Amino acid sequence: MKVQILGVDPGSRVTGFGLIEADGDRLRHLRHGVILLDDKADFATRLAQLARAFREILAGHQAAHLALEKIFLGKNADSAFKLGHARGVLMSEAAQAGMRIHEYAARQVKKGVTGNGGASKEETQIVVQNLLGIHGIQRLDASDALALACHHAFEFRKAAILRTAVEFR
Repeated sequence: MKVQILGVDPGSRVTGFGLIEADGDRLRHLRHGVILLDDKADFATRLAQLARAFREILAGHQAAHLALEKIFLGKNADSAFKLGHARGVLMSEAAQAGMRIHEYAARQVKKGVTGNGGASKEETQIVVQNLLGIHGIQRLDASDALALACHHAFEFRKAAILRTAVEFR
């Protein structure tokens, strides 16, 4: 069963996105990029820009699933709050589009994709490029988003296999 999965690495200034199609064990790259928000704009305006840009991305595809990175609570609480607002915008737009929303921690994604939860962003990018048979992903935000989509595809496939195993009991 083919399913389109949109991975998103959210940010209040740069948001990475990556769209793949999963068909059983096969993954196919469809699109990736970044949403760059105006650094000089106030925060509310950047959120509105994010909503518009994300809506445009959603309109061009039939993604059924959104794989979204969870918030990592670092030392800067203000950054975490801003990231939470950006995630809220993305989740709202995805829910309005009828997508199923799945959240994953960065370490969980790295472990699922590279086998190492402490892998660097660059190591993750190399593995993602090899998994999808593409090269030259310019932004780490985009490769992180593709990693999220790939990880969700693996989880989705694992769940389908488990459902089938239960049905044969």
